[in-house]
Amino acid sequence: MQIDQAVEILWQSLQKGIHYPKALQGQLSMTEGYRVQLGVLARAVAAGERQAGWEIGLSADVIRRHFRADAPVFGYLLQSRAVMSGASFACGAIINPAIECEICFTLGETLRGPGVTREHALVAVASVAPAFEIVSLRSDMAADLPLGIADNVSQWAFVTGPAVQLYPRDLVLGQVAVDILMYGQTISRLVGAEVIDDQLQSLAWLADQLAHYGVALEAGQQVITGSFNTPLPIHQGERWEARFSSVGTVSTAVV
Repeated sequence: MQIDQAVEILWQSLQKGIHYPKALQGQLSMTEGYRVQLGVLARAVAAGERQAGWEIGLSADVIRRHFRADAPVFGYLLQSRAVMSGASFACGAIINPAIECEICFTLGETLRGPGVTREHALVAVASVAPAFEIVSLRSDMAADLPLGIADNVSQWAFVTGPAVQLYPRDLVLGQVAVDILMYGQTISRLVGAEVIDDQLQSLAWLADQLAHYGVALEAGQQVITGSFNTPLPIHQGERWEARFSSVGTVSTAVV
C-alpha cells in the first residue's frame, strides 16, 4: 500500500473517531507505520494544530517483551492537548483512558541525528519537569504494533508541572523516585532505574530515529521519555498527583 493512501485512510477514519481502520490492519511494516504517523501529523498541522514535541514509549525491557519489540517507539505531542498542572480535563470522550507518570524534557538546542549521544542530549536539555501522560487504550496495540505506531502510540494528552530551571546536569535520573497519589493517598512508589530506560539515552535514540525520516528534535520542543508505571485506569471525579524527588510535583483532576 502506498504511504499517501494509508495516510488518507487513517486521516479520514480519525475524523470519524475510528483509530484502527480495517483497511490498514495487518498492512503496515514498522517503518511504514512511522511514515503514516508523520503524514497524519503533517495533516493535523496543516489543519491548524501545532506540534508541542514528542513522546517515547515502550521504554522498559518488560514492556518491550510484552509488545514483542526490540526497541522503544515514538509518537508526537500536540499543543492543543497540553494541560498545565492543577488544571482538569474531561475524560468522557477518551476511549479507555489511563494515566502514566513521566519526566518531560524541554530542549534548548536542536538534536539532529544520526550519531547523537547521551552527552549531546545532556547538553541540549534546557529544563526538566514532572509530567503525566494521558493515554487512550483504544485497541490492543500489541496485536498490530505498526498500526499502533501510525495511530500515535495511544497518545491523548500530557500534563506538565513547573520546570526545574536550568536543567541540573548533575541530576542522577536513575535515582529519581515518584510517589503516585490518588485523592491524596499514595498508591505506588517507583524508582527510575528500576522501571525505565536512561532518559537521556532515550532522547539520543529518538533524535537518531527521527533522522531516518528527515526530522530533528527541535529547540523548544518537549519530550516525555517513558512511563515509570504501567497505565493506571482513570475515571471521572478522580484527583491525581505525582511527586518526583528532585524534579517536583504534577497534579490534575478528571471531570
